[in-house]
Amino acid sequence: MRGPHNFLRLIRTGATFERTGAMYVVLEGFGAPTSLRILVRALGWPFKWLGLKGDPALPPVTRALTALGPSYIKFGQILSTRPDIVGDQMSLQLKYLQDQLPPFPNDIAKATIAAELGQPVEALFDDFSEPVAAASIAQVHKARLREDGRPVAVKVLRPGIERAFRKDIDAFYLAAGMIEVFLPSTRRLRPTDVIAHFEGVVLGELDLRLEAASASEFTANTANDAGFQVPQPLWRLSGRSVMTMDWAEGISLSDNAALDAAGHDRVALGARVLQLFLSHALRDGFFHGDMHQGNLKVAANGDLIAYDFGIMGRIDAYTRKVYAEILMGFIQRNYRRVAEVHFEAGYVPADRDVEAFASALRAVGEPIFGMEASRISMAKLLAYLFEVTERFGMETRTELILLQRTMVVVEGVARSLDDNINIWQVAKPVVEGYIRSHVGPLALAKDLVSALQVLARFGPKLPRLVENLLISAADGPKPPAPRRGIPVLWALIGAAVLLAAGTWAGMWIR
Repeated sequence: MRGPHNFLRLIRTGATFERTGAMYVVLEGFGAPTSLRILVRALGWPFKWLGLKGDPALPPVTRALTALGPSYIKFGQILSTRPDIVGDQMSLQLKYLQDQLPPFPNDIAKATIAAELGQPVEALFDDFSEPVAAASIAQVHKARLREDGRPVAVKVLRPGIERAFRKDIDAFYLAAGMIEVFLPSTRRLRPTDVIAHFEGVVLGELDLRLEAASASEFTANTANDAGFQVPQPLWRLSGRSVMTMDWAEGISLSDNAALDAAGHDRVALGARVLQLFLSHALRDGFFHGDMHQGNLKVAANGDLIAYDFGIMGRIDAYTRKVYAEILMGFIQRNYRRVAEVHFEAGYVPADRDVEAFASALRAVGEPIFGMEASRISMAKLLAYLFEVTERFGMETRTELILLQRTMVVVEGVARSLDDNINIWQVAKPVVEGYIRSHVGPLALAKDLVSALQVLARFGPKLPRLVENLLISAADGPKPPAPRRGIPVLWALIGAAVLLAAGTWAGMWIR
């Protein structure tokens, strides 16, 4: 439930970071200025006693995030792939959050399976193991099908996970609202819409039937992708809180030593991770939205194996073209075209100057192209681009949030495998291939054929539609319907309620 009580959740967040020692580590890791460090520590210290203790055996930041709950753990998982942002030491600590969280007891998992599938575990599976991986949403057990002995992975949701997520998300909504009120300059970023997008993604992850559907669709889309595997779901042994899939064995992408010992080419793997992601996003418009190291493994034959399909992203055909043209413009250093695409898509207000925007984009791209390959970063490009678009009044595109976030995560994974990977060079063939087939004369011909097919379907109705349109135009515009007045009494009551709510919120804030 949203409301002022969520202030306590936000206060406890800061207090937990203070109590576990994570506040100092985070401020140090992000290179916060001295004045900010003093302010944050001064505000957090009086509430330190309210903070959660967490597991003292864990490093400070990991300890704080695991104590605070699943939404914070998700955030830590993202940061674990960005050593260039949080530093190598903190990134290594946060990798614990990917698949090594404390599991819940087997008895609870078996009870969940029996309730969901209507049969006891012993009637369905043999050799049902202890958890082999435990993450923020669910844990995975290895088992064998009782009917034919085939090895499978059984994924079971954590008990009470939906309630825990809703509690965190409610607090996030409050924080977003406060940011919009007290920092008006951030309203163009639409913090509340961003949280709403996050809420939709996360709540979708809590229904394993949707994850099974995503895995099935992803398998169909990627069937011809060389060197890529997706385990198949078993529908008859899956439900809302349980999902059964084929077992796929491999080495985690987080274990470089094991990859080297097995003779895998990490440079090639890093390039393949990035190219596969771009291919899925641009070609299919359907991509894995949680591609951290914990969800990627390498099979003995060198194939990449993807796991965990709870967060998948979709982008429509038009947005894919826009995204590809922006990427291609930066790759070719054609900043005028990048600017034009932003205006054509309506991302930047039409009253702004295209030439000035193109010049600002040049200031974004040129320094990056002047860097060594190991220092080229999509995260830095997005950060610089954010600064420029802010000056030109571009609002946050909520439909691109997951795509941009995943791009940063994938870059982190690729760079963990190959420190010297050149992001632009690796991305170029994929983007160029998409541009050739979807932007240009051939694509225009395909679009015209599609438009004619639509017109053909509506052919019998076209004469009547045109006739109605002409009659409406001849009759002139209809006068607007009279609006019903709002009774004065209700208006006064509404004003009183708003005033009381504002006063109450102000007391909480103070």
